Amino acid sequence: MAYPGLAYPELGFPGLAFPAAGADADPERSGLAEAPARHGDRPAHGEHPESAGRPAHEEHAEDAGRPARGQDGEVRGRTEPDGVWDDGLIARRVIESGSITGDFVPQDTRPARTRPVPPLAYDGALRSRLDALRELVGLSRARLESDALAEAGRVLDEAAARRRLSGQHTVVALAGATGSGKSQLFNALAGVAISESGVRRPTTAAPIACSWSDGAASLIDRLDIPGRLRRRPVQAPDADPRLSGLVLLDLPDHDSAAVQHREHVDRILGLVDAVIWVVDPEKYADAMLHERYLRPMAGHAEVTFVVLNQVDRLPGEAAEQVLDDLRRLLDEDGIALGEYGEPGASVLALSALTGDGVGELRDCLGKFVAERGAAARRVAADLDATADRLRPLYAPRGRTGLSEEAREEFAARLADAVGAVAAGEAAERAWLRNANRACGTPWLRLWRWCHVRRDPPTGRLPLRAQPDEEATARQRVEQAVRTVADRASAGLPAPWAQAVREAAARGAQGLPEALDELAAQAGLPPGRPPRPRWWPLAVLAQASMTILQIVGGLWLVGQIVGVTAPNLGVPVLLMIAGIVGGPFVEWGCRVAARGPARRYGQNAERRLREASAGCGRARVLDPVAAELLRYREVREQFARVAGPRTR
Repeated sequence: MAYPGLAYPELGFPGLAFPAAGADADPERSGLAEAPARHGDRPAHGEHPESAGRPAHEEHAEDAGRPARGQDGEVRGRTEPDGVWDDGLIARRVIESGSITGDFVPQDTRPARTRPVPPLAYDGALRSRLDALRELVGLSRARLESDALAEAGRVLDEAAARRRLSGQHTVVALAGATGSGKSQLFNALAGVAISESGVRRPTTAAPIACSWSDGAASLIDRLDIPGRLRRRPVQAPDADPRLSGLVLLDLPDHDSAAVQHREHVDRILGLVDAVIWVVDPEKYADAMLHERYLRPMAGHAEVTFVVLNQVDRLPGEAAEQVLDDLRRLLDEDGIALGEYGEPGASVLALSALTGDGVGELRDCLGKFVAERGAAARRVAADLDATADRLRPLYAPRGRTGLSEEAREEFAARLADAVGAVAAGEAAERAWLRNANRACGTPWLRLWRWCHVRRDPPTGRLPLRAQPDEEATARQRVEQAVRTVADRASAGLPAPWAQAVREAAARGAQGLPEALDELAAQAGLPPGRPPRPRWWPLAVLAQASMTILQIVGGLWLVGQIVGVTAPNLGVPVLLMIAGIVGGPFVEWGCRVAARGPARRYGQNAERRLREASAGCGRARVLDPVAAELLRYREVREQFARVAGPRTR
């Protein structure tokens, strides 16, 4: 909707227009009442639109000084006797100075067909980085504090909000310190005195928006700039068409004594697509400017302009010297300068008062706006800054992970805690003892039985008390868990290292008791150890030696009694063969049983080691591996967020 303009022949601003909300036909938002007259029904020159057909003196007498109000009752302006609609700062200043003599010139107010403005489109790489950041935030919520992810969430929200808005407009903010000449430069770029400038400080109390084309209302709404502070520049016939998508903002002073002014600046600087920092020869090296704004925004160099204003106050070559010193300070701040065709911040020198250098800035802005890439570059720079802030939370300090050596050492410590070696040795002794019982001489077995019956029962009890053994085993298990947790968390950032240690500590709860149960289940099997195939032959041979002894002995007894014929040689040989052969068979069986007994003990030790290792893996290593896998996933997502700089 085109609103009626103001004819300023004395000021040289013919047809100055004040559109609503940057471009939309919304009289409430813009603060301007839409003229009810349409083409063909327009009142005569000098006649108020609402009093068509009435005498001019009656209409003036009735409406002189009466304020116009919107639907919400807010005063939108006032109708002056000469027909001039006073809205905004310019009209007030011009009316008060008495420089307007022309009458209100209504224009064609027929509603124009507005084409929908296409939203902003991000390229594939930027979308991939945003998706990775969203995935990174989701994976990290359970491990990081909400404050650490707040900035990342804000970047995602702002990127999504900016993407839904116009991609044909570029929002550029003029920022600077008190007295730097922002408003003067703002007026020079717009071609009309939109923003008030003067000696009184602070002059700019609220942000003012100036849109060079239609369709920017939603962008300005996002900045919370009311309609009464939205303007349009002078549209000269020779205006640069590349500026048609520019939305220029005049911000309050960033060093203002009013807290509300600084809050306006900080809030809007986080929403605009680009910033023009206006400095003057006196405050270009101000510590607040460099430490609070320029240095933290060093990664946004491609969407940053630094303008040295008021160079007309510098004599001779002083302007070049100050400009060189400004470049040096920007280099110390880490801001890349766009010199020799390289991407970076543009540094210019100009005088908004005399107009010297303003054309060069306008050309730079024209090229910058015509590219339509400032919004995407701003989002990419925000992602870079977010990645730099999150780097200590995700970047490792060295090689991470749980090595195979650490796993084997943990399993060995658990096996020692459950006594796997001792269990294997006990199994081996049990196998040998069973072999001796099966293959030993009957006389030796009888002697051992009598020896066991004579010994008291307390002599077979272990010397060390059971509680001491349990305490020792528990300490070994806890030490093994602490060691593997320290090795797994080595090199990880603090939050993830803490998560790994907590996972290991949770798994260690109840681990000693579980190992005791496994030791009882996986220890020696009930009953006697299995016998090899040669054991029956050894038993038969030992029985034969015993029979020989008995036969020889009975033969000798028979000879003594006189039952058998005297013949000492044969029975004596039989007895000697039996007496010597029995121990020999027993010795041979013992030698032959060493191999099977060792294998039996090794099998028992292996079963206990595997059982303890499986218990430790399920309770400790698997939770730790899960945390390491989660960290590996977030590390990959962080690498995507950070972009090619981390590869």
